[in-house]
Amino acid sequence: MDSKNVIAAISLSAAVIILYSLFFAPSQEEIKQKQITQEKFKQEKILQNSDTPSLDKNENQEKLSRKEALNQSGRVQFENNSIVGSISLKGATIDDLIFKEYNIDLNSNEKVTLLSPRNVNDGYLIESGFVTTNKNIDVPDASTVWEISGNKRLANNSPIKLTWSNSQGITFEKHISLDDQFLFTVVEKIINESDKSYNFYSYAQIIRNKLPKISGFYILHEGFLSVLDDELIEEDYDDIQEKKFTQIAQEGFVGISDKYWITSIIPQKGKEFKTTFDYKNKFRANYISTQGTEVGPNSSIEEKVQIIAAAKRVNIIDGYAEKLKINKFDLVIDWGFMYFITKPLFFALDYFFKLLGNYGLAIIAVTVCIRLAFFPLANFSFKSMGKMKLLAPEMARLKELHKEDKMKLQQAMMALYKKEKVNPMSGCLPILVQIPVFFAFYKILFVTLEMRHMPFYGWIKDLSDRDPTSIFNLFGLIPWDPPSFLLIGAWPIIMGITMFIQQKLNPTPPDPIQAKIFMFFPLFLTVILAPFAAGLVIYWSFNNIFTMIQQYIVQRKMTVKTT
Repeated sequence: MDSKNVIAAISLSAAVIILYSLFFAPSQEEIKQKQITQEKFKQEKILQNSDTPSLDKNENQEKLSRKEALNQSGRVQFENNSIVGSISLKGATIDDLIFKEYNIDLNSNEKVTLLSPRNVNDGYLIESGFVTTNKNIDVPDASTVWEISGNKRLANNSPIKLTWSNSQGITFEKHISLDDQFLFTVVEKIINESDKSYNFYSYAQIIRNKLPKISGFYILHEGFLSVLDDELIEEDYDDIQEKKFTQIAQEGFVGISDKYWITSIIPQKGKEFKTTFDYKNKFRANYISTQGTEVGPNSSIEEKVQIIAAAKRVNIIDGYAEKLKINKFDLVIDWGFMYFITKPLFFALDYFFKLLGNYGLAIIAVTVCIRLAFFPLANFSFKSMGKMKLLAPEMARLKELHKEDKMKLQQAMMALYKKEKVNPMSGCLPILVQIPVFFAFYKILFVTLEMRHMPFYGWIKDLSDRDPTSIFNLFGLIPWDPPSFLLIGAWPIIMGITMFIQQKLNPTPPDPIQAKIFMFFPLFLTVILAPFAAGLVIYWSFNNIFTMIQQYIVQRKMTVKTT
């Protein structure tokens, strides 16, 4: 493989991309017109269904502590292998949910709380049911107290039944079941024992009282998230505070996503619904059926809503997506635009984790695999750099010979490269290939729950967090806690050292200013990458070590052959 083949391959790839964009890809005007048409169609559908009942309710409640709120009304307790909590009989809302397997931080035994009652300052809850446009019919709302019959406790394979009747001869029932993980299935039923017919609209909504604490990183979406008719919708909290989002869909799900947790509602399949994200003193993500369902005299109707309030573990999310046939539900984990690299890379890490029992060792194992995959490309690059290093004396002679004429120096250099079949740009190829892998590692360590609180050996207790040590207190020997910007830990320093040694194996740039810049580059990256996840720094360190070994062997063979 020579430089001509590499250049030809790159040129051919670029040509394919350019030809596609010129002759096959839709123009910007066509894309814009399609978007306008789609938006117009959606708005027309919304206007056609403007008679859908409103879900707005006046809720001016005094704020209580979480403990007081939980004791304020009757409750149905639930528990399985993954979650514990309760359902309020007042409003029949799922408003108390705690993850049994996850602590709020590394040094605490307090479990992560996802949902809280509506009259708590940071209330976060899910409710569902039926509404109607008929103002003469009483329907259950947030103040309705439901009665429980049968099982008094909700558990896996132990569903509950809630009942409420109005004065018009209509009974509302909720049949709620829970699987062994995070899925609630609610069958909403209306039994009409009167002699009249009525129309009802099914709905479900997620309510969040206040803006939660978010990571604030642009690589991660936290906020409103849905897939509606194959279209991924992501809306930030601040955007919804300014402008309401509404869209009609035939299928999909509606949710609110945190970094590691998801709360989602899945409408019954086969029924058109309207999704709304809005903010009116609280954040709401809801859907409501666009067509009312008629329940005649002495008859009944029922609809099903599925609720997933889950920890975003990959196997769990993918499992629900497949089992419940929820289109693109796996995207609640924000794999990013490099999905095609990030997710397979995670599966590789997870495979080695199961094999080796430690995600740090898994990172090293995947690094070895990546190095093997790019071995031929790296070999080509190192041979070219080795030749550049051997040509350094001749290049210095040419520089001295043509120091007064930069044009002749450039021509002489190019002639030398051509004669010796050296491509000075070939050293960039392995770096360019590894950049997507580097960002994929960063994404995985940042967004996947599997990496959270996972230790390596020694002082690294959480691969998803920065190295906690600092050279400025001699790695803990001096009893002083440096400020965060001085937390330059042992692993970032190891990475910087490996980068410096690797740099010494490369040919020295002919330009003295460029050489000085390159000399300080390892120090610069050490400071820049110090706040990054320790797992990412460990990956880059071992990648440097494996690169140096391969580069040393290639250049040693070339030196022996030359002499």
